[in-house]
Amino acid sequence: MKAAVLHAFDEQLTAKEFVRYEEVPDPRISRPMDVIVRIGGAGVCRTDLHIVEGIWRTKVDVKLPYIMGHENAGWVEAVGPGVEGVKVGDSVICHPLVTSGHCLACRRGNDMHALDSSFPGINANGGYAQYLLTGQRSLIKLPKSLAPKDVAPYTDAGLTAYRAAKKASRHLLPGEYAVVIGAGGLGHIGIQVLAALCAAEIIVVDRSEKSLELAKTCGAHHLVKAGDSDVEAVLALTGGRGAEAVIDFVGEGDAIAKGLAMTANGGSYYIVGYGGKIDLPTIDMITTEKTIVGNLVGTYAELVELMALADRGLVNLHTREYRLSEANDALHDLHHGRIHGRAVLIP
Repeated sequence: MKAAVLHAFDEQLTAKEFVRYEEVPDPRISRPMDVIVRIGGAGVCRTDLHIVEGIWRTKVDVKLPYIMGHENAGWVEAVGPGVEGVKVGDSVICHPLVTSGHCLACRRGNDMHALDSSFPGINANGGYAQYLLTGQRSLIKLPKSLAPKDVAPYTDAGLTAYRAAKKASRHLLPGEYAVVIGAGGLGHIGIQVLAALCAAEIIVVDRSEKSLELAKTCGAHHLVKAGDSDVEAVLALTGGRGAEAVIDFVGEGDAIAKGLAMTANGGSYYIVGYGGKIDLPTIDMITTEKTIVGNLVGTYAELVELMALADRGLVNLHTREYRLSEANDALHDLHHGRIHGRAVLIP
């Protein structure tokens, strides 16, 4: 099969080619619950750039060369002898983790914290290819209204945004405020989820006018241009107290300090983007009673819920399509901020 393969890390992201489009061996079924999916779309994620940078080397055991791509959807191509519930030809979206289902975390539905798992595109070969090896437990059959190429990025970008927004929606009440920092590939989904799940007023902060325009179409009530006075603008919109929930899809630079400053006393700051550090005096944590919440992908059940919202048209993913052979173009466009929404590779 053809695949876009990572052969070397590039800490400065200056190389003309991050991946090499080449012929590689087809994946093979070796276990009863294995499934091979013919890729219909593979999302291009900022995490892929972090992988190219080598940031994930300290977190997972990645041996080069390998195939990135952890946001995948397509059609069932082959199944192991123990597979039930899906058949060859079914269109499916893949939960990003492949788990055994036997550990306590799995049985509680917390797939992200499974003791025995693989994460295609992170610590195993992923979907920047014609075919992907996954497991039956990871597959969700798609309704006829949703095509694989249109929903692939939901498996991480959408799922992570959904998980954070769902957490926030549980405590947001009418008359309260939610701030979304970053209206890009994840943020524009989080805005729609907030609009679907709660009645809070949504404030979106972004440095890009195009991203702010996208945020408006996604359900934002107030738009704030990121800059020197964005914290003051948010405080003015919230009567000086800040927002009850701040969801930070940037997680680096000055976004963290600003996000915490935008969070009301007793409110919650949800960190989704990463790359920076949280530095906060403990006395401030005590006196403000702010809660800081990390968000890692999401559960299988939450991906089912997100697909239900997409099927009803309550969440729409803005995508830009590239051929698999154009993976480097997609990665460079993402790195240089030329994509508003999500990029999708199509074999």
